[in-house]
Amino acid sequence: MTRPACAGRPWEGTRGTVEAARGAQRRPVCPVAVPDGPPCGGRPVAPPHPGRPARTPLRALHTRAYKAWDRPLTAYYLILGGSALITVLGLVMVYSASQITALQMSLPGSYFFRKQLLAAGIGTVLLLAASRMPVRLHRALAYPILAGSVFLMILVQVPGIGMEVNGNQNWIGVGGSFQLQPSEFGKLALVLWGADLLARKQERRLLSQWKHMLVPLVPAAFMLLGLIMLGGDMGTAIILTAVLFGLLWLAGAPTRLFAGVLTVAALIGALLIRTSPNRMARLACLGATEPQPGPVDCWQAVHGIYALASGGIFGSGLGASVEKWGQLPEAHTDFIFAITGEELGLAGTLSVLALFAALGYAGIRVAGRTEDPFVRYAAGGVTTWITAQAVINIGAVLGLLPIAGVPLPLFSYGGSALLPTMFAIGLLIAFARDEPAARAALAMRQPRFGRKRDRGTQRPHRWNTMRRRATAARSSGER
Repeated sequence: MTRPACAGRPWEGTRGTVEAARGAQRRPVCPVAVPDGPPCGGRPVAPPHPGRPARTPLRALHTRAYKAWDRPLTAYYLILGGSALITVLGLVMVYSASQITALQMSLPGSYFFRKQLLAAGIGTVLLLAASRMPVRLHRALAYPILAGSVFLMILVQVPGIGMEVNGNQNWIGVGGSFQLQPSEFGKLALVLWGADLLARKQERRLLSQWKHMLVPLVPAAFMLLGLIMLGGDMGTAIILTAVLFGLLWLAGAPTRLFAGVLTVAALIGALLIRTSPNRMARLACLGATEPQPGPVDCWQAVHGIYALASGGIFGSGLGASVEKWGQLPEAHTDFIFAITGEELGLAGTLSVLALFAALGYAGIRVAGRTEDPFVRYAAGGVTTWITAQAVINIGAVLGLLPIAGVPLPLFSYGGSALLPTMFAIGLLIAFARDEPAARAALAMRQPRFGRKRDRGTQRPHRWNTMRRRATAARSSGER
C-alpha cells in the first residue's frame, strides 16, 4: 500500500490564512507517493544496517563504560584509589575494634589506633618513594632487601633477641612497645629478588632450561621458608609459597615442573601440619558453627561466624559490635573482617571484597600490558602476594579455610605487615605510571604553571583535563 509522503491539503489565497501560509512554508508539498513513507513533514529514517545491531541506550552505555574502563590510566587510578580506601577504612575499623582490647590491657582506648596511624604515615612515605623510583633502582634494591631480611630472620632465632607472640617466635623488639616481624619483609624480598633473577635469565634466554628456572630461585625460597618455619609461622610460609608459584607460573614453567614443585610443597606442608597439635586443631575447626567441648573448642572460629551473622545487611552501626567485648580474640588483627561484617553488615564486607578485587585486577592488568620482564614478574608477584593473603584471611573468618594467623593486607592492625605492603603498592603504582600510554596521558595532564612563556606570542591555555579542546577559533556564526 502506498500513501503520499505529504498529505496536506492545498490552500488557496482566498481561504488561506497567515498560519496556513507559515505551515506551508514549514511543510513543503511532496506530491510524490512513497511506499509506507513518513507523514507530512517527517524525515525519512534510514533502515538499519543488516550486519550492525541497533544502537540502544543500554548498548551506548555499555560502550561508554568500556571505553572509560579501557583508558590508559585505569590501572593507575584503581591501584591508587583502591589501596587508599582500604587503608583509610582499615584505620577506622582498627580504631573501632581495638578500643575494648586496649582498655582491658589498662591502655588508652586509642592506643592501637595511634600506632597504626603512625605506621600508615611511614608507609605512605615509603609508598610515595617507591612510586617515584625508576625500575633500575627497584632492581638494585632487590639484593640488599633480601640480605637484610635473611639477617633479621636469623636474629629472630637468637635467644634474648627474638620474641615469642602467640606461640610463634618471629618478632624482634625494636624499642618500647614497638616490635618488628622480619618475615613480612621476606615477602617483599622474594618478590623483588625473584623478579630480577627471572628477568635477567629471560634476557639471556635461559628460562627454557628447567635447571635455570628452578636454581637458585627455589632453593632461596626454601631457605626463607625454613627460617620462617623455625618460628612456627605457618601462615606466612603459605603466602611465601604462593608467591613462589606465581613467579614460576609467570616464567612459563611447564606443567610437569610446576606440578612437581607443588607436590613437594604439599607433602612438606602436610607433614608440618600432622606433627603439630595446634595446626591439627585449627584444621578440625573448618565449618564449625558452635563451640565444642574438649581440647579443641573452636572458640575463635565460631565467634567470627557469630559476628558476621549478627551484622545483617547494613550492620549494627560503627562501634556497636558485641563480639569485640572479649568474645572474639584478635578482633583488631586477624579477625577484623568479622568485626567489619558485624558493624557495617553485608554492604561493608562486599565493599572490602570489591576493593581487593579491583586491586587484584589492576595488578594483573599492569603485569599483562608491560614489555619489561622485571615489571611483569614483580607486578605479578605483588598481586599474588596481596590476593593470596586476602583470600587466606577472609576464608579463615568465613570458616572455609584453617585459621592461619595472617592479617588482612592494608586493613588489619600491624605495622610490620603494613610497611612492606605499602611499599609493594608503591611498586605497582610506579609500574602503572611507566606504561607508554599512561606516561603520555599523565604528561598531557601536567599543569604548566611556572613555565616561562614568550610574551610576544599568545598561546591558548592548556587546562588540566582529559577533554580535548578546539585548537582553532570558531566563527561568530557557529553555534
